[in-house]
Amino acid sequence: MQGAIGNNNDVVKKQGIEIYGMSLLSFALVSLVVLIATFTDNLPSGMVGALAIMIVLGGAFNEIGNRTPIVKTYLGGGAIVCIFASAAMVTFNIMPTSVVENVDFFMNDVGFLNFYIAALITGSILGMNRQLLIKASVRFLPVAICAITFALILVGIVGSVVGYGFKEAIMFVAIPMMGGGMGAGVIPLSNMYSQALGTETSQLLSVMIPASTLGNVMAIIGAGIIAKIGTVKPSWSGNGKLMKNDSSDLDEKKSNKLNLRMLGIGLLLSITYLTLGTLIGKLVPGIHAYAWMIIAVAFSKIIGIIPENLEQSANQWGQFVMTNLTSALLVGIGISMIDLNAVVNAISPLYLLLVFVVVSGVAVGAGVGGKLVGFYPIESSITAGLCTTNMGGTGDVAVLSASNRMELIPFAQIATRICGALILIVASVLLKVLM
Repeated sequence: MQGAIGNNNDVVKKQGIEIYGMSLLSFALVSLVVLIATFTDNLPSGMVGALAIMIVLGGAFNEIGNRTPIVKTYLGGGAIVCIFASAAMVTFNIMPTSVVENVDFFMNDVGFLNFYIAALITGSILGMNRQLLIKASVRFLPVAICAITFALILVGIVGSVVGYGFKEAIMFVAIPMMGGGMGAGVIPLSNMYSQALGTETSQLLSVMIPASTLGNVMAIIGAGIIAKIGTVKPSWSGNGKLMKNDSSDLDEKKSNKLNLRMLGIGLLLSITYLTLGTLIGKLVPGIHAYAWMIIAVAFSKIIGIIPENLEQSANQWGQFVMTNLTSALLVGIGISMIDLNAVVNAISPLYLLLVFVVVSGVAVGAGVGGKLVGFYPIESSITAGLCTTNMGGTGDVAVLSASNRMELIPFAQIATRICGALILIVASVLLKVLM
């Protein structure tokens, strides 16, 4: 994810540190008011109080994470700090119980989570270049899907051999790693699993988040290693070019000037598509509403039935929500859904092995598959492979930076956005087949 959770804070602006576009002093004054109300148990109840503490903590934790060495480079930066620092405040009883209960109610009962996911999915897919989406489905997507399939089968076999379990390795390690990050992958997946299995979302997140985080770390390290292989085997590398025919024309350059009315239209479109997904899910049960929503949005985009101004509206709304509410959402997740003790218990040498198998599997599968369709194996392995296991937009940037191939960002975005969306659909089906 870019925006609120983007790793673009390495350079301190001349006017000083800014959080949410505010000077550090201004943000500190706002935070002081909210924190005093919080710790004197005078924070307003409902949406106002929940958003106040989530946004304030999100801004602070995100900034810390994006400026902390190692954390910002390998561990997901602000996203991870938002989640685990806020979870620690609950675990160690730093945050008042009334505030924790209010945030939990806002996240789950009020439905802030669904609100965010609807904006993210609708905006990201409708905001893509249509030709990029169509061309990608011809060669790139089949390579990525084959690589993902290979990795799923491989980790299932390894999981069975080492005693973790075939279906457990696929559903609780591999699938969360390939969902496209926290907001677009792990969070909706945890909701889907919870409804299908009758398990608490907090328990599921405690297993899924370590998989996503560790997958991100290994993907970044793997990108650097694969890039080095390209220098040893020059014929395998396009030096930043994925295929023989230059793909630079696939990058989207359309202007999308901010418009307040368009933000409102985007809001309406996002909740309409979620409602449509819910309706279809009632008529055709067995596949989650998120999956039907993704199918509906992608179908609308490909056949071109949505006017361009409405597509831009959805994209603007999605960008607004991601930029301003992502860190707040992650804090809400940490407060209401993460059990730190369960997370620690989930990480083990066996768990690390399975994560390694998934990352290695997609890298090898994408490299071989890419070569068969005319891609350079190194670039294919990095984009169609490693970018399916990182943490969304920040993971894309980190992986491509580690391999010195930032020009491949359009394909990296396909791997995280489209393949991540497909993983939600696959997960919805596998929940019925395997679980």
